Amino acid sequence: MKKHIYICLALLSISISQAQNSLKDIDLITTDIKPTKVDKLDSDSYLIDFGKAFFGTVQLSSTIGQADSLVINLGEKLNDDNRIDRDPGGTIRYQKVVLKNLPAKQKIKVKLTPDKRNSTGAAILLPDSIGVVMPFRYCEIENLKIPFKELSIHQRALHNKFNDNASSFSSSNKILDSIWQLCKHTIKATSFTGLYVDGDRERIPYEADAYINQLSHYSVDSLYNMARRTNAYFIENPTWPTEWLLHTVPMFYTDYMYTGDLKPLQDHYENLKLKTLMDLEREDGLISSSSPHLNKELIEKLGFKKPNTKIKDIIDWPPAQKDTGWKLATAEGERDGYEIVPVNTVVNSFYYYNLKLMAEIAGFLDKNEDAILFKKKANTVKETINTKLFNKEKGYYIDGEGSAHSSLHANMMPLAFGIVPNEHITSVTDFIKTRGMACSVYGAQYLLEGLYLSNEAQYALDLITETKGDRTWWNMIQVGATMTMEAWDVKYKPNADWNHAWGTPPLNITTRYMWGIKPKTPGFKVAEIQPQLANLMYSNIKVPTKHGAIIANFKKDKNNSHYTIEIPDNMSTEFTVPPNNLKGRHNGKKIKPSQKIIMLKSGVHSIDLKQ
Repeated sequence: MKKHIYICLALLSISISQAQNSLKDIDLITTDIKPTKVDKLDSDSYLIDFGKAFFGTVQLSSTIGQADSLVINLGEKLNDDNRIDRDPGGTIRYQKVVLKNLPAKQKIKVKLTPDKRNSTGAAILLPDSIGVVMPFRYCEIENLKIPFKELSIHQRALHNKFNDNASSFSSSNKILDSIWQLCKHTIKATSFTGLYVDGDRERIPYEADAYINQLSHYSVDSLYNMARRTNAYFIENPTWPTEWLLHTVPMFYTDYMYTGDLKPLQDHYENLKLKTLMDLEREDGLISSSSPHLNKELIEKLGFKKPNTKIKDIIDWPPAQKDTGWKLATAEGERDGYEIVPVNTVVNSFYYYNLKLMAEIAGFLDKNEDAILFKKKANTVKETINTKLFNKEKGYYIDGEGSAHSSLHANMMPLAFGIVPNEHITSVTDFIKTRGMACSVYGAQYLLEGLYLSNEAQYALDLITETKGDRTWWNMIQVGATMTMEAWDVKYKPNADWNHAWGTPPLNITTRYMWGIKPKTPGFKVAEIQPQLANLMYSNIKVPTKHGAIIANFKKDKNNSHYTIEIPDNMSTEFTVPPNNLKGRHNGKKIKPSQKIIMLKSGVHSIDLKQ
């Protein structure tokens, strides 16, 4: 059973700006989920498994009453004794509720105690009509004096409107399939506030979290209001990391490419210019968060309520043990030993990408002088990065101006953003491949993007599907999480949670890079498909767009590859022929050996390629 709850934005949080009031009301849904398994633990205790964690609570009723108290335990994690872990560590959730009695033939919604941190301050608040929710998969009932068969119990899951059938994926690699499903469920389950929030610990939108959330959400559903609502929130509610501010332009750009709606770009163009941090630029084009131009006036223009807010470079999260005081498994945190200097490579790589996108945005809005200006600035920044922040002797990038250290991050960001000259791609990727997964689940987004953009599809797929060690998505599944985790493991971030959508890079990477399905022009009027399926023997995917779903199937047989692709109405698609294909046929007609792009109109297409 599903119940639609329409909530005005004003009820969500007083911190959401008036600029959002023109958006449609948030469409939250409560879904009642039946148990997938029930285990009897002892004479009066039962463990109920709902299969996957959702944010919500439990609702139960009984045909006969119980006068004695009933103990309800909810949690995300089991211990080794097959009981709910009462001390799960990190920010993995557990809560105990005691019901005084259980009246007969009445629906009882278990009332939970709110967590102070995620229900005050800047947290996105749920209205009283919904009540308190928490993430949980398991329910353990103790002191049940009546037969369990008399009970009816459901997980009441709260989430934003979501079309489960809008997308699908399968392949010859079952590890990849499991990780894709883990990520897809994460996108649905973490939508419980109607905005993209970081996770249950804070329930606050952060730009980097929201961007990965957006990319993954757009890869599995064609409902865009939640992302647009979150984008608008950031205009007046930015967060402190330098690179998080530099995610704002990519979020607005991505929305326009998927929706074709110019209004958000028109409404917020001047603010987006500010969010590029171009005011911090020095003569050679590079920027620094220690610039004297980052004064109180600029802080206020950027949208911060406190003019004394300090903008700091984050690189990755968590930082080194010396910076946090946390006891970490790796003392250097998730930064791969990055040496943070005033003018650093990661921040300026993001800056270049912002300028590149702003040149396109200005063009979309017919602001031709600005388009020329941003393009010129982007070229200058790219040239300076490759002149001042590149170690020519070693063939890869240093962490920043004056640094002698080279990290994974200082190289994967230039690679992901198209900064690396063709002649240095091999040396940069060779260095990157020596570092493994030396970044967080957030950093993995850019590591994987850079690899696919540099024809390293097999290595990227190997990273996604790695089963050894704990710095893997497979480890998340093995420890029992049903949503992606905030960090690879709690030992890498002591307060990590089990419900963080920034851990979903494999989902959007599979769609946007492995299959290469993205909008070529705004609004998906023209799509692109650039498959890099590595050693997969077959794969099937369904990708939602505003015009309908792109459905693609792939099967490899010895030296032959066969694609069947269905393009919806009102759309055409550029299919890029994978390299090393000597000849082929499109709908039975020969493809010219020199032909790199096949134009696909609406309808079903058959493409046969031979290596």
